[in-house]
Amino acid sequence: MTALDVDHLRAWIGRHETLHDRVTRFPVAALSATLDRDDPPPQEGDALPPLWHWLYFLPVARQSTLGPDGHPERGGFLPPVPLPRRMWAGGRFTFHQPLRVDEAITRVSTVQDVTIKQGRSGALCFVLVRHEVFGERGRALVEEQDIVYREAAAPGEAAAAPRRVRDDDVWRRDVVPTEPLLFRYSALTFNGHRIHYDRRYVTEVEGYPGLVVQGPLIAMLLLDLLNRNSDGALSSFRFRSVSPVFDSATFSVHGATDGADAVALWARDGGGHLAMEADATMAAPPSH
Repeated sequence: MTALDVDHLRAWIGRHETLHDRVTRFPVAALSATLDRDDPPPQEGDALPPLWHWLYFLPVARQSTLGPDGHPERGGFLPPVPLPRRMWAGGRFTFHQPLRVDEAITRVSTVQDVTIKQGRSGALCFVLVRHEVFGERGRALVEEQDIVYREAAAPGEAAAAPRRVRDDDVWRRDVVPTEPLLFRYSALTFNGHRIHYDRRYVTEVEGYPGLVVQGPLIAMLLLDLLNRNSDGALSSFRFRSVSPVFDSATFSVHGATDGADAVALWARDGGGHLAMEADATMAAPPSH
Protein backbone atom coordinates (compact mmCIF):
# COMPACT_ATOMS: atom_id res chain seq x y z
CA MET A 1 0.00 0.00 0.00
CA THR A 2 1.35 3.41 -0.98
CA ALA A 3 2.08 5.83 1.89
CA LEU A 4 0.69 9.31 1.36
CA ASP A 5 2.21 12.43 2.90
CA VAL A 6 -1.03 14.31 3.48
CA ASP A 7 0.60 17.53 4.68
CA HIS A 8 2.88 17.63 1.65
CA LEU A 9 0.01 17.10 -0.78
CA ARG A 10 -2.22 19.65 0.94
CA ALA A 11 0.51 22.25 0.48
CA TRP A 12 -0.80 22.49 -3.11
CA ILE A 13 -4.12 23.93 -1.91
CA GLY A 14 -4.44 27.49 -3.17
CA ARG A 15 -2.03 27.04 -6.07
CA HIS A 16 -3.13 29.05 -9.13
CA GLU A 17 -2.59 28.71 -12.87
CA THR A 18 -3.71 31.07 -15.65
CA LEU A 19 -3.81 29.94 -19.27
CA HIS A 20 -4.77 31.78 -22.47
CA ASP A 21 -6.15 30.33 -25.69
CA ARG A 22 -8.42 31.08 -28.63
CA VAL A 23 -11.57 29.24 -29.78
CA THR A 24 -10.15 28.05 -33.08
CA ARG A 25 -12.43 26.43 -35.63
CA PHE A 26 -10.86 23.05 -36.44
CA PRO A 27 -11.37 21.43 -33.00
CA VAL A 28 -15.05 22.47 -33.10
CA ALA A 29 -15.56 20.84 -36.51
CA ALA A 30 -13.57 17.76 -35.49
CA LEU A 31 -15.52 17.19 -32.27
CA SER A 32 -18.78 17.64 -34.13
CA ALA A 33 -17.69 14.86 -36.50
CA THR A 34 -16.52 12.69 -33.59
CA LEU A 35 -19.93 12.99 -31.92
CA ASP A 36 -21.50 12.10 -35.28
CA ARG A 37 -23.22 15.46 -35.62
CA ASP A 38 -24.12 17.04 -38.95
CA ASP A 39 -23.31 20.63 -38.00
CA PRO A 40 -22.41 23.33 -40.53
CA PRO A 41 -18.78 24.48 -40.54
CA PRO A 42 -18.12 26.75 -37.53
CA GLN A 43 -18.12 30.47 -38.25
CA GLU A 44 -16.84 33.48 -36.33
CA GLY A 45 -19.16 34.31 -33.45
CA ASP A 46 -20.89 30.91 -33.29
CA ALA A 47 -21.67 29.85 -29.72
CA LEU A 48 -19.51 27.02 -28.41
CA PRO A 49 -21.70 24.22 -26.96
CA PRO A 50 -21.40 23.59 -23.21
CA LEU A 51 -18.32 21.54 -22.17
CA TRP A 52 -16.61 22.12 -25.53
CA HIS A 53 -14.16 24.42 -23.75
CA TRP A 54 -12.40 21.11 -22.93
CA LEU A 55 -10.96 21.35 -26.45
CA TYR A 56 -8.81 24.26 -25.29
CA PHE A 57 -6.23 25.04 -22.57
CA LEU A 58 -4.71 21.63 -23.27
CA PRO A 59 -1.49 20.51 -21.53
CA VAL A 60 1.49 20.37 -23.86
CA ALA A 61 4.00 18.38 -21.83
CA ARG A 62 7.11 17.34 -23.72
CA GLN A 63 7.25 13.67 -24.69
CA SER A 64 10.25 13.07 -22.42
CA THR A 65 8.24 14.22 -19.39
CA LEU A 66 5.38 11.71 -19.74
CA GLY A 67 4.99 9.10 -17.05
CA PRO A 68 4.46 5.36 -17.57
CA ASP A 69 0.68 5.84 -17.86
CA GLY A 70 1.00 8.45 -20.63
CA HIS A 71 0.10 11.37 -18.37
CA PRO A 72 2.59 14.16 -17.65
CA GLU A 73 4.78 13.37 -14.65
CA ARG A 74 3.27 14.21 -11.28
CA GLY A 75 3.83 17.64 -9.79
CA GLY A 76 3.58 21.14 -11.19
CA PHE A 77 0.13 22.68 -10.85
CA LEU A 78 -1.48 19.49 -9.53
CA PRO A 79 -0.05 17.78 -6.43
CA PRO A 80 2.33 14.83 -7.03
CA VAL A 81 -0.01 12.11 -5.74
CA PRO A 82 1.99 8.82 -5.81
CA LEU A 83 -0.98 6.57 -6.62
CA PRO A 84 -0.88 4.86 -10.03
CA ARG A 85 -4.51 5.02 -11.19
CA ARG A 86 -6.28 8.32 -11.75
CA MET A 87 -9.62 9.25 -13.19
CA TRP A 88 -11.93 12.18 -13.63
CA ALA A 89 -14.61 11.39 -11.06
CA GLY A 90 -17.07 14.19 -11.76
CA GLY A 91 -17.67 17.88 -12.11
CA ARG A 92 -20.05 20.77 -11.56
CA PHE A 93 -20.62 23.68 -13.94
CA THR A 94 -22.37 27.02 -13.89
CA PHE A 95 -22.81 28.66 -17.29
CA HIS A 96 -23.05 32.45 -17.52
CA GLN A 97 -22.73 33.05 -21.27
CA PRO A 98 -21.38 31.04 -24.21
CA LEU A 99 -17.85 31.20 -25.48
CA ARG A 100 -17.74 32.02 -29.17
CA VAL A 101 -15.72 30.81 -32.13
CA ASP A 102 -12.60 32.89 -32.86
CA GLU A 103 -12.60 34.77 -29.53
CA ALA A 104 -9.68 34.93 -27.11
CA ILE A 105 -10.32 33.04 -23.87
CA THR A 106 -8.66 32.76 -20.45
CA ARG A 107 -8.85 30.08 -17.77
CA VAL A 108 -7.92 30.74 -14.14
CA SER A 109 -7.50 27.51 -12.17
CA THR A 110 -7.11 26.95 -8.44
CA VAL A 111 -6.47 23.81 -6.40
CA GLN A 112 -9.33 24.03 -3.89
CA ASP A 113 -8.82 20.93 -1.76
CA VAL A 114 -6.87 17.69 -1.33
CA THR A 115 -8.37 14.92 0.80
CA ILE A 116 -7.33 11.35 1.60
CA LYS A 117 -9.81 8.55 2.24
CA GLN A 118 -9.63 4.79 2.68
CA GLY A 119 -11.69 2.95 0.12
CA ARG A 120 -12.58 -0.69 -0.36
CA SER A 121 -9.40 -1.25 -2.41
CA GLY A 122 -7.00 1.00 -0.50
CA ALA A 123 -6.09 4.66 -0.29
CA LEU A 124 -7.96 7.27 -2.34
CA CYS A 125 -6.80 10.82 -2.91
CA PHE A 126 -9.34 13.38 -4.10
CA VAL A 127 -8.19 16.65 -5.66
CA LEU A 128 -10.75 19.42 -6.23
CA VAL A 129 -9.86 22.01 -8.88
CA ARG A 130 -11.88 25.13 -9.69
CA HIS A 131 -11.68 26.66 -13.17
CA GLU A 132 -13.07 30.04 -14.16
CA VAL A 133 -13.24 30.59 -17.92
CA PHE A 134 -13.54 34.06 -19.44
CA GLY A 135 -14.27 35.21 -22.97
CA GLU A 136 -13.96 38.68 -24.42
CA ARG A 137 -17.28 39.71 -22.80
CA GLY A 138 -16.43 38.49 -19.31
CA ARG A 139 -16.93 35.30 -17.31
CA ALA A 140 -18.42 32.46 -19.36
CA LEU A 141 -18.45 29.54 -16.95
CA VAL A 142 -17.23 28.17 -13.64
CA GLU A 143 -16.19 24.52 -13.39
CA GLU A 144 -15.35 22.41 -10.34
CA GLN A 145 -13.43 19.28 -11.30
CA ASP A 146 -13.08 16.18 -9.09
CA ILE A 147 -9.95 14.08 -9.73
CA VAL A 148 -9.43 10.81 -7.85
CA TYR A 149 -6.19 8.84 -7.52
CA ARG A 150 -6.33 5.15 -6.55
CA GLU A 151 -4.12 2.21 -5.67
CA ALA A 152 -3.23 -0.30 -8.37
CA ALA A 153 -5.74 -3.10 -8.83
CA ALA A 154 -5.06 -6.12 -6.63
CA PRO A 155 -5.15 -9.59 -8.24
CA GLY A 156 -8.67 -10.97 -8.01
CA GLU A 157 -10.07 -7.69 -6.75
CA ALA A 158 -13.87 -7.78 -6.86
CA ALA A 159 -15.72 -5.04 -8.70
CA ALA A 160 -18.07 -2.77 -6.80
CA ALA A 161 -21.69 -3.84 -6.68
CA PRO A 162 -23.46 -2.48 -9.78
CA ARG A 163 -26.16 0.13 -9.37
CA ARG A 164 -29.54 -0.11 -11.04
CA VAL A 165 -30.57 2.36 -13.71
CA ARG A 166 -33.83 4.27 -13.79
CA ASP A 167 -36.11 3.25 -16.64
CA ASP A 168 -38.18 6.39 -17.25
CA ASP A 169 -36.03 7.80 -20.03
CA VAL A 170 -37.60 10.06 -22.65
CA TRP A 171 -34.49 10.21 -24.83
CA ARG A 172 -31.92 7.53 -25.55
CA ARG A 173 -28.92 7.04 -27.76
CA ASP A 174 -26.84 3.88 -28.13
CA VAL A 175 -23.09 4.41 -28.52
CA VAL A 176 -20.63 1.86 -29.91
CA PRO A 177 -17.27 2.62 -28.21
CA THR A 178 -15.00 1.81 -31.13
CA GLU A 179 -11.25 2.25 -30.98
CA PRO A 180 -11.40 5.12 -33.55
CA LEU A 181 -13.95 6.96 -31.37
CA LEU A 182 -11.74 6.71 -28.28
CA PHE A 183 -8.64 7.58 -30.30
CA ARG A 184 -10.24 10.64 -31.90
CA TYR A 185 -11.44 11.99 -28.57
CA SER A 186 -8.07 11.44 -26.90
CA ALA A 187 -6.36 13.15 -29.83
CA LEU A 188 -8.74 16.13 -29.74
CA THR A 189 -8.10 16.64 -26.02
CA PHE A 190 -4.38 15.80 -26.34
CA ASN A 191 -4.85 13.10 -23.72
CA GLY A 192 -2.01 10.58 -23.68
CA HIS A 193 -3.52 8.42 -20.92
CA ARG A 194 -2.85 4.89 -22.16
CA ILE A 195 -5.99 3.32 -20.66
CA HIS A 196 -7.96 4.77 -23.58
CA TYR A 197 -5.94 3.32 -26.48
CA ASP A 198 -3.29 0.84 -25.30
CA ARG A 199 -5.08 -2.47 -24.76
CA ARG A 200 -2.04 -4.35 -23.50
CA TYR A 201 -1.24 -1.63 -20.95
CA VAL A 202 -4.80 -1.24 -19.69
CA THR A 203 -5.36 -4.98 -19.21
CA GLU A 204 -1.91 -6.12 -18.07
CA VAL A 205 -0.78 -3.12 -16.00
CA GLU A 206 -3.93 -1.42 -14.70
CA GLY A 207 -6.03 -4.57 -14.60
CA TYR A 208 -9.08 -3.36 -16.52
CA PRO A 209 -10.95 -5.75 -18.86
CA GLY A 210 -10.70 -3.45 -21.88
CA LEU A 211 -10.10 0.08 -23.10
CA VAL A 212 -11.73 2.66 -20.84
CA VAL A 213 -14.19 5.10 -22.41
CA GLN A 214 -13.23 8.63 -21.37
CA GLY A 215 -15.46 10.04 -18.63
CA PRO A 216 -15.51 13.51 -20.23
CA LEU A 217 -16.59 11.93 -23.52
CA ILE A 218 -19.55 10.29 -21.77
CA ALA A 219 -20.43 13.62 -20.11
CA MET A 220 -20.30 15.33 -23.51
CA LEU A 221 -22.52 12.63 -25.00
CA LEU A 222 -25.05 13.23 -22.23
CA LEU A 223 -25.20 16.94 -23.01
CA ASP A 224 -25.20 16.21 -26.73
CA LEU A 225 -28.30 14.06 -26.15
CA LEU A 226 -29.92 17.01 -24.37
CA ASN A 227 -28.83 19.37 -27.16
CA ARG A 228 -30.41 17.11 -29.79
CA ASN A 229 -33.74 17.12 -27.94
CA SER A 230 -34.00 20.63 -26.48
CA ASP A 231 -33.27 24.11 -27.78
CA GLY A 232 -33.15 25.70 -24.33
CA ALA A 233 -30.09 27.38 -22.84
CA LEU A 234 -28.18 25.52 -20.14
CA SER A 235 -27.74 27.15 -16.73
CA SER A 236 -25.92 24.42 -14.78
CA PHE A 237 -24.72 20.85 -15.13
CA ARG A 238 -23.15 18.30 -12.87
CA PHE A 239 -22.04 14.73 -13.42
CA ARG A 240 -20.56 11.91 -11.39
CA SER A 241 -18.85 8.80 -12.69
CA VAL A 242 -20.24 5.69 -11.00
CA SER A 243 -18.37 2.88 -12.77
CA PRO A 244 -16.05 2.62 -15.78
CA VAL A 245 -17.33 1.93 -19.27
CA PHE A 246 -15.25 -0.36 -21.47
CA ASP A 247 -15.07 -0.83 -25.21
CA SER A 248 -16.28 -4.43 -25.04
CA ALA A 249 -19.99 -3.59 -25.45
CA THR A 250 -22.37 -0.89 -26.64
CA PHE A 251 -23.36 1.57 -23.92
CA SER A 252 -26.20 4.07 -23.91
CA VAL A 253 -26.98 7.61 -22.76
CA HIS A 254 -30.45 8.58 -21.48
CA GLY A 255 -32.41 11.64 -20.43
CA ALA A 256 -35.73 12.62 -18.87
CA THR A 257 -37.30 15.85 -17.71
CA ASP A 258 -37.46 16.22 -13.92
CA GLY A 259 -39.56 19.36 -13.74
CA ALA A 260 -40.10 22.63 -15.59
CA ASP A 261 -36.40 23.46 -15.86
CA ALA A 262 -34.62 20.31 -14.63
CA VAL A 263 -33.31 17.38 -16.66
CA ALA A 264 -31.94 14.06 -15.43
CA LEU A 265 -29.26 12.39 -17.53
CA TRP A 266 -27.51 9.07 -17.11
CA ALA A 267 -25.32 6.55 -18.90
CA ARG A 268 -25.79 2.79 -18.82
CA ASP A 269 -22.91 0.40 -19.43
CA GLY A 270 -23.01 -2.66 -21.65
CA GLY A 271 -24.24 -4.79 -18.76
CA GLY A 272 -27.23 -2.55 -18.14
CA HIS A 273 -25.83 -0.91 -14.98
CA LEU A 274 -25.40 2.74 -14.05
CA ALA A 275 -22.11 4.18 -15.33
CA MET A 276 -22.64 7.94 -14.94
CA GLU A 277 -25.37 10.09 -13.44
CA ALA A 278 -25.93 13.76 -14.15
CA ASP A 279 -28.44 16.55 -13.95
CA ALA A 280 -28.91 19.80 -15.81
CA THR A 281 -30.82 22.98 -15.15
CA MET A 282 -32.18 24.97 -18.04
CA ALA A 283 -32.10 28.77 -17.95
CA ALA A 284 -35.44 30.54 -17.62
CA PRO A 285 -36.56 32.19 -20.88
CA PRO A 286 -36.02 35.96 -20.96
CA SER A 287 -38.96 38.00 -19.71
CA HIS A 288 -40.59 40.50 -22.05
